[in-house]
Amino acid sequence: MTNIIGRERETSELMSLYDSGKAEFVAVYGRRRVGKTYLVDETFRGRITFRHAGLSPFDDEGNKKLTNDQLRGFFYSLKIYGMKQNKCPKTWLEAFFMLEQLLMEKDNGERILVFLDELPWMDTARSGFVRAFESFWNSWACHRHNIMLVVCGSATSWMQDNLVNNHGGLYGRITYEICLRPFTLGECEAYYKSRDIRMSRYDMVQSYMIFGGIPYYLGYLRREYSLAQNVEDIFFSRQAKLKDEYDRMFSSAFSNPEDIKKIVSVLSSRRSGHTRQEISRLTGIADSGSLTKLLRALVASDYVLCYQPFGMGKREERYKLIDHFSLFYIRFVSGTASLGEGFWSASHTSPKVNSWRGFAFEEVCLSHISQIKSALGISGVSSTQSAWSVTGDSEDDAGTQIDLLIIRKDNVVNLCEMKFYSEEFTVDKSYHNTLIHRQNLLSERIPRKTVIHPTLISTYGIKYNEYSSDFVKVLTMDCLFV
Repeated sequence: MTNIIGRERETSELMSLYDSGKAEFVAVYGRRRVGKTYLVDETFRGRITFRHAGLSPFDDEGNKKLTNDQLRGFFYSLKIYGMKQNKCPKTWLEAFFMLEQLLMEKDNGERILVFLDELPWMDTARSGFVRAFESFWNSWACHRHNIMLVVCGSATSWMQDNLVNNHGGLYGRITYEICLRPFTLGECEAYYKSRDIRMSRYDMVQSYMIFGGIPYYLGYLRREYSLAQNVEDIFFSRQAKLKDEYDRMFSSAFSNPEDIKKIVSVLSSRRSGHTRQEISRLTGIADSGSLTKLLRALVASDYVLCYQPFGMGKREERYKLIDHFSLFYIRFVSGTASLGEGFWSASHTSPKVNSWRGFAFEEVCLSHISQIKSALGISGVSSTQSAWSVTGDSEDDAGTQIDLLIIRKDNVVNLCEMKFYSEEFTVDKSYHNTLIHRQNLLSERIPRKTVIHPTLISTYGIKYNEYSSDFVKVLTMDCLFV
């Protein structure tokens, strides 16, 4: 039916809503470039009655688009779809009235599908957009059983505040919501195969460390290039396609991108994340309601994870940067304008890059918790997952950091170690002692009835030796592709 890779659940849900026989109001949201527009366009190819996309909030000179620009763009879309009036609307109330008239002219009893893309961009300051949009749905559209309204937006916090969690005129009006996530590794593999890009799973994992499963970014990969050549071309060449993407993705989705970038930069400096108080101190942003909105917007857009470290209370809650693209960009691309071409090709085997791969693999694993639980055979077991760190009291009492604990209701804790190697991982005596130390520290902080299962997740498994039995369970990267 479509050319979509993956997204089987989402396309099935959308088609079920299309055939529901009643008025539907569907919100599709997710971070920039994740494929929201493509999902709707491909699922409903040839069935869209009216389609409009809000104008980008900034022009090429960085000036904000005003309400008049947005109204004029909406007017042109109405004309494209057959509206005969030649007078541009002056307000959003008038614009949506024109849309109602156009849809009534087109109504032949069959499903009428209205797709409004980048909805948050239309809501310019003091434009009255939300009030007019509420009126369109509440006074007209919701009373017509054959209307299906689909709205999309990359400004996820706007979508949630004004639509999903609206406490005003749109309270409870959304009939369905879809939060579109990045591709999993399995979906990336299917995408590569569809484009005849031949890549080992070892390189697919590395690709995920960089592009994070964002379909738009994967579209730049060239099948005749190796992964290293592609990264060089996309980020470090003279006409690098994604050289400026970092700034664009925040400017297009957030009303205060500079503050957002300050927070992201601070969070990139520590893998375990920072507390709210630390973020305020390090960014200079006051610990107030404004910071709350910024952090909530980042969490809603899947750039940041808010979590409570194992054994700590609500006040120790931390915010952690989980966007693979941002992590890679800040570490390697930001500030590299003077390095010239050939940078990545010359450095992708360096100790710095190899060290980054180890940390980045842990982040890839954390993006595939459900696949790991499935491979462990505990998908049906109630569990939570968290990071855990302990600061040592002295030279003799070393601390430790564990990036993934799976705390299960069946009295088991999986202490997960994640290792990215080009061959089987070898447990030597030093690592054996480290693992024992971590288990001893953890055993002091869990109930006596709970047992620890050391679990290894590595690229190619473990090499058999006298210490290999330290791990109760060993998983390879293949489990992440399920």
